[in-house]
Amino acid sequence: MSQADIGLIGLAVMGQNLVLNMNDHGFSVAVFNRTTAKVDEFMAGPAKGTKIIGAHSIEEFTGLLKKPRRVMLMVKAGPVVDSFIDLLLPHLERGDILIDGGNSLYADTDRRTRATAEKGILFVGAGISGGEEGARQGPSIMPGGNPEAWPLVKDIFQSIAARVDGAPCCDWVGEGGAGHFVKMVHNGIEYGDMQLICEAYDFMRRGLGLNHEAMGAVFARWNQGVLDSYLIGITADILGFKDEDGVPLVEKILDAAGQKGTGKWTGINALDLGIPLTLIGEAVFARCLSAMKEERGKAAELLEGPQASFTGEADEFVGYLRDALYASKIISYAQGYMLMREAAENHGWNLNYGGIALMWRGGCIIRSVFLDNIKQAYVKNPGLENLLFDDFFRQAIHAAQAGWRKVVIRAIELGIPTPAFSSALAYYDGYRSEKLPANLLQAQRDYFGAHTYERIDRPRGEFFHTDWTGHGGKVSSSTYGV
Repeated sequence: MSQADIGLIGLAVMGQNLVLNMNDHGFSVAVFNRTTAKVDEFMAGPAKGTKIIGAHSIEEFTGLLKKPRRVMLMVKAGPVVDSFIDLLLPHLERGDILIDGGNSLYADTDRRTRATAEKGILFVGAGISGGEEGARQGPSIMPGGNPEAWPLVKDIFQSIAARVDGAPCCDWVGEGGAGHFVKMVHNGIEYGDMQLICEAYDFMRRGLGLNHEAMGAVFARWNQGVLDSYLIGITADILGFKDEDGVPLVEKILDAAGQKGTGKWTGINALDLGIPLTLIGEAVFARCLSAMKEERGKAAELLEGPQASFTGEADEFVGYLRDALYASKIISYAQGYMLMREAAENHGWNLNYGGIALMWRGGCIIRSVFLDNIKQAYVKNPGLENLLFDDFFRQAIHAAQAGWRKVVIRAIELGIPTPAFSSALAYYDGYRSEKLPANLLQAQRDYFGAHTYERIDRPRGEFFHTDWTGHGGKVSSSTYGV
């Protein structure tokens, strides 16, 4: 008997908590897992006493769903999603909805949206952020795909999403892979935020010699101001957490970071689209460098660096660190929004940039008070080219940059790596430079490869080649793309 409002496949942590969230909001949910023992465990455990219905086969599962059927996949991104789509299609009808709630690559979502549309199936690629807690209490949801599907899933998604000021942190993002692209950029910004926080922690620890209690107090204080955010808040908690022997647990954790690939995807797409996503790129590379634990151990014994120790007022430098963190965070988001704008132009997406900030204000990992300012910037100017052009952010970065520069300089003097702080500052200085040394670079390219160049005394779009050596000839290579 068809009785479930929606079905969900994949009973790992996120899947289970989303199901319980849906149940709490009055939706009847059918569940299935490839390892059917997990269905039984879930039904006998967290789902006991609820209206959730367990199924032990795809046929039974789809038979439990009201029409049009709504099926949500919470499985590992990649081939597993395609395999489940293939299993489900024989049991679905025209007008049914397939939802991929995993961290899929947006290009895969584009492909799946087109392929399922040919069979009359409406596909949704929904980026979901918030981790275990968000899934249970209210995540940020970024749906895209086939726009015909949105009215059919809107009630469920907006009911279970986090809410800020009464508004759900979920709205339609755009066609095809737009939802998963925005989620990918969210994750890239998350990489950047985490790296920036780690660099502030490392400077306080190694540069200023603060203990964990003092560092935790700093982050707790920062969490009451412009840096108020989920990640700053949990950092204060982490620094105050002690192991059974009273030693801060964080100091017993191996300094080799893992990653699942979304930060890397963000960097790759930035390179493909020609967007200088420098801070997020450095955050990804910092994780790669951390993973070289054994090799770094050898390097620590062989390679020399500064022996200088910090002199000055620690409290004063904590203020500079706050400025560096705030200014770099502005740069990170500015770069992320640049990437979304370029992708939207390339793919024909009509992205609501203020709406995206609204979706990120609650439930998700990068939620922060900072996002209200981004939303307001795009409310004032929907066509804003760069966050740095908004009055609020321009004034904020002007006020913070003196401390930001002091931190980068002192970190270099002390030999403390700050790739995210440093790359953000280099981007800022490059972006505000009316003239960069790329004129020499273009001359070099033309010298060795006849790649041509443009001239400042001629209209853009005219290309020139010089026979620099007197025996290179007049034939040029193809023109370059900017």
